[in-house]
Amino acid sequence: YAFQNCSNLAGFEIPNGVTSIGSSTFFGCYSLASIEIPDSVTSIRTYAFQDCANLVRIEIPNSVTLIDWSAFRGCTSLASIKIPNGVTSIKMSAFSGCTNLESIEIPDSVTTIEMYAFEYCSKLANIEIPNGVTTIGDSTFYGCSSLASIKIPNGVTSIGESVFNGCSSLASIEIPDSVTTINRYA
Repeated sequence: YAFQNCSNLAGFEIPNGVTSIGSSTFFGCYSLASIEIPDSVTSIRTYAFQDCANLVRIEIPNSVTLIDWSAFRGCTSLASIKIPNGVTSIKMSAFSGCTNLESIEIPDSVTTIEMYAFEYCSKLANIEIPNGVTTIGDSTFYGCSSLASIKIPNGVTSIGESVFNGCSSLASIEIPDSVTTINRYA
């Protein structure tokens, strides 16, 4: 909670040597438009940047292996993001409500996309899910009204509840033979 609700904080440079951006560190810093994260950081904890509505761009260094749940939730100005190669799981609600998010790069290291991860990312038109992903949680793409097509990787066995609910632009979906269960409201 170090800088929580510092609504006039516009920029910040995290010093080299910091290893973790703790829970709710910049929660509610509505004016925060830019931030530099050094290579020493390995984790971005829960709610770290939640509701940083003016955060347009953030570069996450390759040293980061954990982006925790709701880390960037409600960052409504964030347009693109590249997840580093060491991250294995996109946690619950990590990018939920990022209404301007148009592109996201997910590395091959990711095996799990948890529930609500991209919920209400209404400008996200396409997303490439890496082949190593085996779990896509409930409501992952709920309300992604611009999502036009998606290919589910071969290792996925279950399509979660409400995964594509509200995806009104979805015109094509590829489901592999590995899928044995499609849950309700999918």
